[in-house]
Amino acid sequence: MEDGTSTQLRHAEVTSAWCRAAGQRAGLQARDILSRVGDKWSMLIVGLLDGQTLRFMELRRAVPDISQRMLTVTLRHLERDGLVKRTVYPTVPVTVEYCLTPLGRTLLEIVSALVRWSVEHESPIAAARAAYDSRVEVSR
Repeated sequence: MEDGTSTQLRHAEVTSAWCRAAGQRAGLQARDILSRVGDKWSMLIVGLLDGQTLRFMELRRAVPDISQRMLTVTLRHLERDGLVKRTVYPTVPVTVEYCLTPLGRTLLEIVSALVRWSVEHESPIAAARAAYDSRVEVSR
């Protein structure tokens, strides 16, 4: 092993071990699902759809940092995974609404817990970031 090479398990090794333990196919599917529901846009959209149906533009206004394309892609993925239901009304212009499916609603407890944790730990995380940034700046 070369100097400076980490002895910790790499991502591929961890994933490989996890897949062997869970069964190859199950492990890869779980990783794919976690990747999808764990991204910032998916969690935000699931949270926004909590108990309500929203039109595309309402979602777009609620998440000003997301591009129209990224919102469309994220909603399509959530729909494909069975988490969001898309309803199209034949109006001019076309009206499209989104709501959580029963499966999507099962994510709410988890997403809500992550949001609560984030809010409760904002101050210590901000302090840790400031301390880290000051250490890094001093070492440059």
